[in-house]
Amino acid sequence: MSSSSLQPVASDRAPAAIGPYAQAIVANGFVFCSGQIGLDPATGSLVAGGVAAETEQVLRNLTAVLEAAGSGLDRVVRTTIYLVDMADFASVNAIYAGVFGVARPARATVAVAALPKGARIEIDAIGLVWPRCDEAPSAGLSSSGKARDVGAFTLGR
Repeated sequence: MSSSSLQPVASDRAPAAIGPYAQAIVANGFVFCSGQIGLDPATGSLVAGGVAAETEQVLRNLTAVLEAAGSGLDRVVRTTIYLVDMADFASVNAIYAGVFGVARPARATVAVAALPKGARIEIDAIGLVWPRCDEAPSAGLSSSGKARDVGAFTLGR
């Protein structure tokens, strides 16, 4: 894959990257979102209100980045949640479940020692840009470039 097929994504509805990275990269029909913390995009400050408020802001930020890439929460296939305190797991889980509804992606949750800017939670995501996998430009090709049967795959809602 050439670097020209990697498309950086930026949304002014999410905080600007606080380091040398993109908010997301689109490649081969997927969007790879960098981790988001609970920063208010207007102020650049961590939202007040604890882990629940941060979780809600993180998910708003991820939604903005996904939408800028032509995707959405309903097309997320994988997330990783980073928590400073695993005692926050139940609170985060309740908010996460409410936002994702029945379109729940695969997920890992890990405990970390610290996060940027004193955040209590960070979430990254991988999503589909294409509505269906079989519509992606290379979905029907094997590594040798020959056609292969991939079947129809659509995300349920």
